[in-house]
Amino acid sequence: MQRIIIATKNAHKTGEFRAMLGAPWEVVDLTAFPELPAAEETGATFEENSAIKALHAAERFAGWVLADDSGLEVDALGGAPGVISARYSGEGATDATNRARLIEELRKLGGGRFPARFRCVLSVAEGTRVLGTWSGAVEGVVVPVEHGSGGFGYDALFIPDGETKTFAELPAEVKNRLSHRARAFAAFREWLSATTGV
Repeated sequence: MQRIIIATKNAHKTGEFRAMLGAPWEVVDLTAFPELPAAEETGATFEENSAIKALHAAERFAGWVLADDSGLEVDALGGAPGVISARYSGEGATDATNRARLIEELRKLGGGRFPARFRCVLSVAEGTRVLGTWSGAVEGVVVPVEHGSGGFGYDALFIPDGETKTFAELPAEVKNRLSHRARAFAAFREWLSATTGV
């Protein structure tokens, strides 16, 4: 079994990656390394922040580190929350407070459905080098009312194209097939298979 470190303390993300990687991989996340301070996400893009997070852990621990930076882009809000999706409601932000702020901003605009997309960039690093980056996106709409109790982040507000339910209402296996993270992961998985044979 080969080990890969996921550069997150978000149990939901870790669970998604563990499900997508499958049995040949031992998946460990940053909760196993409580001494590691959080990476400073100073990048202006998902690509930059993904690399920052991967290198932050890879420089301290042996082996491969997989990091993702992802977020929601709402066209009517000029692409916000974008790269600050996890911090949209300010210091001490939580998923719930971020959703509340987004709902507030959408209601100011009027209307019920707003074109948007989830975007994800994955980076793998080892030591001081980024070995590769892969991106994925899923188009859809956001609505200013929460629907469903599954998922995390903005899932309860986002309906992917071709579906009538939010990510928070869809079964996990459906979300894991359609999501921005799944699409980025598919490209990463090709590289991983070619590199490791697993």
